[in-house]
Amino acid sequence: MAVETTYPNYQPLRSRWVPRVPEHWSLLRAKNFLREIDDRSKTGEETLLSMRMQRGLVPHNDVSVKRIAPENLIGYKKAQPDELVLNRMQAGNAMFFRNRQSGLVSPDYAVFRLLRDDNPEYLGHLFRSWPMRGLFRSESKGLGTGTSGFLRLYSDRFASLEVPLPPRPEQDQIVAYLRAQDAHIARFIQAKRDLIKLLTEQKLRIIDHAVTRGLDASVALRPCGIEWLGDVPEHWEVQRLKNVANVVLGKMLTTEAKAGDGDFKPYLRSTNVQWIEPDVRDVKEMWVAKAEMAQLRVRKGDLLVSEGGEVGRACMWNDELPECYIQNSVHRVAAKPMMLPEFLFHQFFAYGKRGRFNAIVNRVSIAHLTREKLVTIPFTVPPVEEQKAICRWITDECKPLDDAIARTEEEIKLIREYRDRLIADVVTGQVDVRGWQPGPEDVVDDAALAALGDENEDVAEEEDGDGED
Repeated sequence: MAVETTYPNYQPLRSRWVPRVPEHWSLLRAKNFLREIDDRSKTGEETLLSMRMQRGLVPHNDVSVKRIAPENLIGYKKAQPDELVLNRMQAGNAMFFRNRQSGLVSPDYAVFRLLRDDNPEYLGHLFRSWPMRGLFRSESKGLGTGTSGFLRLYSDRFASLEVPLPPRPEQDQIVAYLRAQDAHIARFIQAKRDLIKLLTEQKLRIIDHAVTRGLDASVALRPCGIEWLGDVPEHWEVQRLKNVANVVLGKMLTTEAKAGDGDFKPYLRSTNVQWIEPDVRDVKEMWVAKAEMAQLRVRKGDLLVSEGGEVGRACMWNDELPECYIQNSVHRVAAKPMMLPEFLFHQFFAYGKRGRFNAIVNRVSIAHLTREKLVTIPFTVPPVEEQKAICRWITDECKPLDDAIARTEEEIKLIREYRDRLIADVVTGQVDVRGWQPGPEDVVDDAALAALGDENEDVAEEEDGDGED
């Protein structure tokens, strides 16, 4: 279990991020215990590694639909196990990880090798803790201007930073303690996720029945000719998506200005498309020609549909941003007058959660829901007034479930915040764990620790944040 013991004596630091550390800890500049390595691949044949916020450095092919030929990886940096890898442009966002396998990383990353017998896992925790992230942000320098600018932690700035380091046995104890706490937290998160799945399944049954059978149990049904859809009310139509909505696939990412009229505009990629509503916390910009803007701009009431990753995952756009466009991992689906956007979204939700999109996608190694496939998918089309009534009924019936799901997601968020605070306190010496001993409840299951990952981290067609642009 967690401990709440402080060290008996501290030494003050001239830092608003870490104001004090235990008296017996060392204070070393990064250059005195880490050396930057710049070993480049000559063949590009090594495994490409991608950086993910929750999962760290993982094989690129495990998380991306974009395949990169070896000849395009020549000159990428080699990273060995137990070396530390920094995304210079995301140092303040916890993108600094201990590497666990040999591979290649972006040329813009910094790779560090340990000069002493320090525990690389301890350093990974330390450099991702919120006090160190704050320090990294304060030491990062701007590059570029306006919305196209960003911050970069340059190697010389990092090398000069003073870092608190406990003795190696204490580092090992901190790592063991945090792994045990992670095991507890992972079990909690997994139990909450299991609850969300049960609640979502209840919600799915409500929606699936309503959008395929309607609300009147006495209405006559007829076969619709589609095996998985079954019988539908005899007065309903069944139409392919192209007949009830206009579907546009976004454009290929363009990071540089082109000749002619245009501008850099915010755009959505598949990772921004989450069920129910879009995630606009991390929206990038790309060049959009003036002639493309009308077609690619998303408008209130449009559905956004993921082309890759969890294919068919959809949300409704409610002007979360004043102006936004789509990249080619996202479809924009604008309903025609005979189809309410909300009713169409309910069908996308039911189809997606039942795996119906997966059965029709183009699949070589990674699934793609192409526009050609998407527009042929059949959807039920009741009269508009009946659609309105069904949507109202679904909202009322699902509200208790939605509220329970929201509460459970908030509990997961709070336990993550607790974990971040605990790690920061332990790795900076605000909490003393030297007397902690593992108990029977502190069993660490490496497989279970996967629950600490974020289920919203998704496969994307276009890789952002890897420092390659």
